Amino acid sequence: MRLDATSLIQCDDRSVARIRESVDIDALSERVWAVVAEDVTNAPKWTSNLDKVEKLDDGPPGRGTRYRYHLDLGGHKEKLEVEQTVYAKPKKCSGKFIQGPLKGTWSYTYTQHKDGSTRLVYEMDYELTGLLRFAGSWLGSQYAAGIRTNMQSLKNYIESGRGPKAKK
Repeated sequence: MRLDATSLIQCDDRSVARIRESVDIDALSERVWAVVAEDVTNAPKWTSNLDKVEKLDDGPPGRGTRYRYHLDLGGHKEKLEVEQTVYAKPKKCSGKFIQGPLKGTWSYTYTQHKDGSTRLVYEMDYELTGLLRFAGSWLGSQYAAGIRTNMQSLKNYIESGRGPKAKK
């Protein structure tokens, strides 16, 4: 697994953080996509600090689909809503935070290698808001460590055969 460092960028009087993590998964990109982008409500099976995910729209996932994440950050409960702005199967799914303690954007990019494995890259540019902005760098480093752990957990989850198979 290749993990990239988290960096903190100062912008005016606010702190914007960037997280970039990548992992190689021994599965075709369509299979990784099926677990990450099409089975979002089951993300708590491979994600720590996530109690549940609600899909807020009817129909299949796609551009414009919104989700509400119920987070448990060490006993501190938060709700976070996201909207998908790009849904290009099985290459990229990205979006923006629309409600909750984060402002910014996120993306998953899928690159299939010739050997059939997939490089999954997660990127997030965000700013903490509300009371969480006072937790600043401490929470940012904890969140980055959680993303790193979740990417490894996702790899293990998919490679063990759990989760949905790719849809034809």
